[in-house]
Amino acid sequence: MQVLTVNIHKGYDVFNSRSVLEGLRHAVRAVRSDVVFLQEVQGGSGPSAAQYEYLADQIWPQHAYGRNAVAEGQDHGNAVLSRYPVLHDENHDLSVPGAEPRGLLHCVLAVPDGPELHVMCTHLGLREKHRRLQLAQICDIVSRHVPEHAPLVLAGDFNDWRQRADELLAPSGVREVFRLSHGHHARSFPAGWPVLRLDRIYVRGVAMALPVPLPRRPWAQLSDHAPLAADIALEASE
Repeated sequence: MQVLTVNIHKGYDVFNSRSVLEGLRHAVRAVRSDVVFLQEVQGGSGPSAAQYEYLADQIWPQHAYGRNAVAEGQDHGNAVLSRYPVLHDENHDLSVPGAEPRGLLHCVLAVPDGPELHVMCTHLGLREKHRRLQLAQICDIVSRHVPEHAPLVLAGDFNDWRQRADELLAPSGVREVFRLSHGHHARSFPAGWPVLRLDRIYVRGVAMALPVPLPRRPWAQLSDHAPLAADIALEASE
């Protein structure tokens, strides 16, 4: 299977000057991933329709949304789009008092001829001390909600510009796909000329995970973050 993660910036370009949701829809569909992790996606309260439903329409029959914040009558959060049935979904609150609300959306997917796949989509805080608390929470959630031998994909915008997340996530047993293959995380921000390595795809309990190269265009005009993709193989069920 292939997975894709992208912070869609609430469907606006890097300057917040125009909606690029239609372009995002075409770009996300062109990658043809089986599971898509979205951050900063609007959920549909207020006058706007749910962006994740618009992106998923007719391609990903299953989806889940975790609302993290509400501003000016419009909510936003994380979403997972899936070609596989979503057996269960739960949004865990990772918020730190006095900072922008954050969350971790956890879904369990029924993959044909494979074990149940746990996927987690997140968008962490801007301050390092907040991320430390949030990463500790993620480790605790994994230990309590994901069976030890179950395959897991944890993806999203970690805002980890100081490269501390791998060490802090070590208790959960996850490994980052791009670092495993290339020795370092992928540059993903800003999308037009990526310098910072903020976005990640972590895995645990999979047979294989390899980065998938994506073109810079049209993504550089569609969000402030570049997307990441990976091919992942699961062990066959007995």
